Amino acid sequence: MELMTHSSTFLLPNPPADDGPALTYALVILNRRLPRFTPLLWKHAQLRMCADGGANRLYDELPQLFPEEEALAIRKRYKPDLIKGDMDSIREEVLQFYKNAGTEVVDASEDQDTTDLHKCVAYVKDLPKLKNQNLCILAAGALGGRFDHEVGNINVLCRFPSMRIILLSDNCLIQLLPCSHRHEMRILSDYEGPHCGLVPIGEPSKSTTTTGLQWNLTNAEMRFGGLISTSNIVKGEIVTVQSDTDLLWTISIKKAW
Repeated sequence: MELMTHSSTFLLPNPPADDGPALTYALVILNRRLPRFTPLLWKHAQLRMCADGGANRLYDELPQLFPEEEALAIRKRYKPDLIKGDMDSIREEVLQFYKNAGTEVVDASEDQDTTDLHKCVAYVKDLPKLKNQNLCILAAGALGGRFDHEVGNINVLCRFPSMRIILLSDNCLIQLLPCSHRHEMRILSDYEGPHCGLVPIGEPSKSTTTTGLQWNLTNAEMRFGGLISTSNIVKGEIVTVQSDTDLLWTISIKKAW
């Protein structure tokens, strides 16, 4: 079984060049509070998008991260390449500001069966310029708030299991570990952890094995209504995971870094 490696190097100001194959990042900003490290995600991304009301968050909250600078200057500097969604949340003045700044706007209001994050991921997936890239989508503001929105975002991970998609909030991340691969999590202990979890999604796991955790699993069965690995602790720089079903991996992001 092929090995897939994972590392949260997007949290580093200058990711090391020798950290495996380089990733091409696409940033999607959702309509929840922006993580404090959003400017760092922006710096690393080759494509920056807002999902509908995420544009309001970018417009309102990003200047708050630069209190010594004028808000207008920040808004002009952090201009998204694209705004896409059903356009039921974005404020008119925000829409006009970014349109006038040259941002492309894609109205997908005819599609009411998918979330705004789904719409953005599908757009990124089909972009010719990102074909054959080692792509990773960073979804900022994907966690917290209304539970149905959060579950909808987690469902996007399952709808696109072959894509690297990381859901981010100010204090944690979630990503899918597909059962088609063995997984190696390279832990940046100065920036993330120690709390982590593994959650079976879609169906029970009959056999999950890990290393590098305080409470490792050995051919363990996990299911809702039974065991799931929450409030676990990373104990080293490498965590390995192998399972017979897709799992969600989550790890805390440290407040001070």
